[in-house]
Amino acid sequence: MSGKDRASGSSTESRYAGQSQGSSPRGRRRPAKPLADLIGGVLEPACRKRGFATADLISLWPDIVGDRYGRTTQPEALHWPRRRDGASDAVPEPATLVIRCDGPSALFLQHELPQMIQRINMFFGWAAVGRIKIVQRPLKRQPERAIPKQRALSDLEEAELKRQLEDVPDTPLRAALDKLGRSIKARRAK
Repeated sequence: MSGKDRASGSSTESRYAGQSQGSSPRGRRRPAKPLADLIGGVLEPACRKRGFATADLISLWPDIVGDRYGRTTQPEALHWPRRRDGASDAVPEPATLVIRCDGPSALFLQHELPQMIQRINMFFGWAAVGRIKIVQRPLKRQPERAIPKQRALSDLEEAELKRQLEDVPDTPLRAALDKLGRSIKARRAK
């Protein structure tokens, strides 16, 4: 360090002397952002180009259409009809959803289109899709989501779960709550 630096007090040590080691020189640290928030901005323009307002329909497709068609179909584009001159902006006309499908599943899907349209519209919350166009093309394969294996529950955990669900009638709700409870208990450390 030169004599000039010592005299002016501009050394690195003197600048940060009052700060603790954990703080940065520029101020407070910001919390980490979820990866989905960072990637969403990158994917949105590509999705809009295909007619999708957000990437939600594409990313949640297997959950929307179920396991049977989640693996054998993919949404490709959403074509909105042109608005007529003088048409109100209240409720737009339903769009046509183009679905990429492998050959064998296309026939079965054709018969279940009304149910598929209902599921998709339920996801959107309004009648966004009025028609589905099936295009037979090879699917763009995405890596399978690895489902972690759950540990077996101990006898004490089994008894506790059974006690917690004893007031719930034997319905699909009870089965779903049992599955959820097992998953939560299996993730916790013994």
